[in-house]
Amino acid sequence: MAPTAFFEPSDDGRLYPTRYSHSLWAPNTLHGPAVCGVAARRAEAEFGRNGFRPARFTIDLFKAARTDPTDTVGRVVRDGGRIRVVEVDVVQYRADSPEPVTVGRSTTVFVRESTNPPGERWERPAEYPTGPEVPADDLLSYFSRADDADPVWSHDMSPMQAPVRKRLWTAGVPIVTNEPLTPFVRTVIAAESTSLVGNWGSGGIGFINCDLTVVLARLPHDGRVIVETDSHVEFDGISTSTASLYDASGQFATGAVVGVNNAAAEIDFTVVDTRERYAEG
Repeated sequence: MAPTAFFEPSDDGRLYPTRYSHSLWAPNTLHGPAVCGVAARRAEAEFGRNGFRPARFTIDLFKAARTDPTDTVGRVVRDGGRIRVVEVDVVQYRADSPEPVTVGRSTTVFVRESTNPPGERWERPAEYPTGPEVPADDLLSYFSRADDADPVWSHDMSPMQAPVRKRLWTAGVPIVTNEPLTPFVRTVIAAESTSLVGNWGSGGIGFINCDLTVVLARLPHDGRVIVETDSHVEFDGISTSTASLYDASGQFATGAVVGVNNAAAEIDFTVVDTRERYAEG
């Protein structure tokens, strides 16, 4: 079985999507974690600096990404003593376009690490959720109801299709074959599921996110991340959702997305089995 990853590298420098990157929304398209993750990978690898921590990642997903050869183009916007800002475009090479097509544009803010100012400030109470015990090579996502006192974790999504507050526990799939995820890229991939846990209701998921923002006070300390819905608001075909991200030490980041009505392609998880993408084939 080939290594699990969203993309395969090639000698031409482009990344070729694998089946693990394919979206459930439409045939021959890529899902959000793959697009967001490949942008975060470029931002960190090319523009990260010692002493600077990625504190915010934002990406606008303004065009559907296809299963075409993919690349990223980055540039520095600001290189200051305390703040470093970079942009990364996700571009694709399509047979029907003579020029590369930009499908997303991200901004990453790196902030210099220092010490906290004096005094005390309000923080969320220290209680936080923990995930189940599973093998280290288990890449399946697990779900539970966030308001249950004794949550039951399962990778079967159908019982979760209800108007309830949800949690997702995920390891994250590598962006590129044989390249381990960094804590930052793992966080971005996990945070994209803010849309899933926030917009998933009794009929499935009918809002599709057109962006992602994740803010990080620190990087995760281990390889698994819990994404827990904090809020969801919807009016006139527009939704906003936020989620808290936890590792085994507590909360470390917050995700936010804007969703737009995509009911014509609504995904019903009582009939779709997402586990198939991780089956040998």
